[in-house]
Amino acid sequence: MKIGSQDHRSTAISTSNETTILVRGRDLTQQLIGRIGFTEHFWLLLTGELPSQSQRRILDATLVAIAEHGLVPSVQVGRMTLAAAPEALQGAVAAGILGCGSVVLGSSEAAGYFFAAIAARIEGGASPEQAAKDVVLDYRASRRAIPGYGHPLHKGYDPRARRLFEVAAEAGSAGLHAGIAHQVERLLPELLGKPLALNVSGAIPAVLLDAGYPLAALKGVPILARTAGLIAHLLEEQLRPIGFVLSHAAAKAIDYDGDAPPDFQASHG
Repeated sequence: MKIGSQDHRSTAISTSNETTILVRGRDLTQQLIGRIGFTEHFWLLLTGELPSQSQRRILDATLVAIAEHGLVPSVQVGRMTLAAAPEALQGAVAAGILGCGSVVLGSSEAAGYFFAAIAARIEGGASPEQAAKDVVLDYRASRRAIPGYGHPLHKGYDPRARRLFEVAAEAGSAGLHAGIAHQVERLLPELLGKPLALNVSGAIPAVLLDAGYPLAALKGVPILARTAGLIAHLLEEQLRPIGFVLSHAAAKAIDYDGDAPPDFQASHG
């Protein structure tokens, strides 16, 4: 039984024969291995073209900015998974990545589509300020959070976001989306009644989209970056294990408030 579209029956990413492996039309061993870096290779895989120096620098900067994020939920679940299944590094990495969503790792993608909606109105003739106001108000009317703004620690400004915009300016690629990101930040006190600092998850799509990175692949950047951080944590977990410490701390932090016999006393050991 056929399910879904059957229109496409080919791929343009790679192929091989007995002596040659092609990746996006380039000979893997003769043109790519030892000649380009991984960031360039990632861009080539996505777009079919090698990045310019500016594009490579922007993508590299975003990957570096969010590869490590401390003991966030994705790291904790990865370390606890490895503690429970030490033979399954791949399972622990997957466990850490599977939680990629609107709150953790996926907010850059949401911010990218938010900026793209504003950019579409500007291209349709609206002023940047009016386009930003209209989309922010549309989001608020539908009770959607404004993605890419606000941070529990970095209240005044997110230093990672600031540095990414500096890199974009140095690379000569800052453009429409960077302008939109800053325009929204200026408008939020008026529209929401409080200031919200542009965070790294807002800066990443702004600088990447200005550099020509594909909108539909935005979620891949935090996934790729955080995979590197996860592998580092999982190596440390093997050498200096804390997975069961994290699990025990969670059990101690949570109280039971369900039904129980009158004389029951829960253990908190």
